[in-house]
Parts: sequence; C-alpha cells; structure tokens
Amino acid sequence: MNKKIICLKKLTSGLLKNGSKGMTGRSRGERIRGVIEKILREEKGSLLVILDFSGLGSIDFSWADEVVAKIISRLWGGEYGEKFLVLKSLNSSQVENIGVALERKRLAALATGSEGWQIIGSLNNYLAHTLDQVMKKGHLTLRQLSEAEGIGMNTGGTRLLNLYKKRLVVRVERPVKGKADLHRGRQFIYQPLLS
Repeated sequence: MNKKIICLKKLTSGLLKNGSKGMTGRSRGERIRGVIEKILREEKGSLLVILDFSGLGSIDFSWADEVVAKIISRLWGGEYGEKFLVLKSLNSSQVENIGVALERKRLAALATGSEGWQIIGSLNNYLAHTLDQVMKKGHLTLRQLSEAEGIGMNTGGTRLLNLYKKRLVVRVERPVKGKADLHRGRQFIYQPLLS
C-alpha cells in the first residue's frame, strides 16, 4: 500500500494567503477537502493518507465537519476505493472538535501522536476491542480472533469486516500454500494501518 503524508500547515499556507494558522469555517474547509479528495481520487490502488496537523492552529467544529467528517463518511461509503486516513499530531482542542464532528455522524477515525494511537469519534466497544487486538498483535485472522475471544466465526468475521469497511484496518488475502489449505477458501489477514 502506498502512503502519502499531507502536512496541513504547508497545504493551508499555499491555499490561504492571509497567513492565518487557524482552520475555521466551512469555506476554508471546502478548499482543503477539495485538495485531499483530489489525491484520494487520483491515486490508483491502495493508499494511506496521513493528515499531519503539526504546527496547525485551532480548528473549529465547522472546519472539522467539512474536512474530516465528510472525508471519513465518504471513505466508509467506498467513494474513493481502497483508501485509508490517519490523523497525526493533533492537539487536545483539535481532538475535541474533530471528535464532536465525528460523533454527531457516528463516525470514527484513527489518530496517532506521541502518546500512541487512539480512536476519535464513535466506535462500538466490541469493534474498539477488536481493533485493539489487531493493533497489539500486528495482524489477526478470523480464526485467531475467534479462538482468542471465544466467539463464533460469524461474529468474528463480522467484526473484522466492519473494521475494514470503516477503513480502520487493512485486509490482505493470504496466499494458499498447500493442498490442505484449499478446502478453507480465502483467508484474510487484518493488519493495523500504523506499523
């Protein structure tokens, strides 16, 4: 999977000529989202976009809703294909405003910073727990999850598939190695976006 880091401070200084570091309002948000969406649409194949908030000033709810919540909603809807988004280096105020924007639409995003990773927004407890398992182990198959959690294969498969559809994990098909594996069909390995 390809990875692209978008430094929002650099992007905004090129788009917004007034020197403001604050990201407020829907009109500014629309311009920023347009550039990010162009990248998501034009890249062929799998892509992880890391939105780097380092050095960026305050953001308000309108900006967070216009940029982050709309992009996440469209990712979940499959509009961009197999694309993923991680938020990086958010300060507490940014986390709060993005969190509210995502929670109101029942969306979630993965964020990373000096403290490690976290989920921002709204994610069911069982999916958050399953995501934690994927992050800790570095990869997880349906069989591993079912055995570790003592849950049925259907339940485990639904959890892992939902994390993938929400673009919080990557799904890789495991190649069939021998005749003994042929009866099992396809097997997917679920991996963290962050390594």
